[in-house]
Amino acid sequence: MSESSETTNLTELIQAMEQMEHDAPKVSVEDIVNAVGRRSFGPLLLIAGLITLAPVIGDIPGMPTLMAALVLLVSTQLLAGRKTFWLPRWLLNRSVSRKGFDKAIRAMKKPARWVDGLLGTRFKWMSGYVGIRATALACLLVALAMPPMEFVPFTANGAGLALTLFGLGLVARDGLVLSLGFLITIATFVAILMYLL
Repeated sequence: MSESSETTNLTELIQAMEQMEHDAPKVSVEDIVNAVGRRSFGPLLLIAGLITLAPVIGDIPGMPTLMAALVLLVSTQLLAGRKTFWLPRWLLNRSVSRKGFDKAIRAMKKPARWVDGLLGTRFKWMSGYVGIRATALACLLVALAMPPMEFVPFTANGAGLALTLFGLGLVARDGLVLSLGFLITIATFVAILMYLL
């Protein structure tokens, strides 16, 4: 996907993932960034959420922490108002198996069409300047909490769902979906507190 193109739904994002080179045995974070473009804050948050949720990839030990580092860097730069994002080389070089990645992408294709049918331009104020900064802050908090979530049952899934909703909301400029992301974030933090108390 070129730097000037803009993903507007989940199906387009999956198509961008499918168009990546298939020769290498692994898929790196840099491959994904090159596929979506360095202006694509929403798609990158969406990918991080989907990977955290995916049964095949998300269950790999350390994967939620890796996604947390990605979200932390992206959301911090979004909060700062940057137009493009920067990622360190050590993160860009991290990779997952091509087989597992392709399997996860195939599994998402059919649900993606259904999800896209539910998206719309709603609660426009939520996808404006203040809403985007609030979303970035929420993603930042989720990212900071993700490493310990690996030890609290099912909370990483809550984080993955929240990030997926935030990413979808930013991509589709759907304020209702962003609002759902905030609700899931609150519910996830409440679940962590209840587990610890």
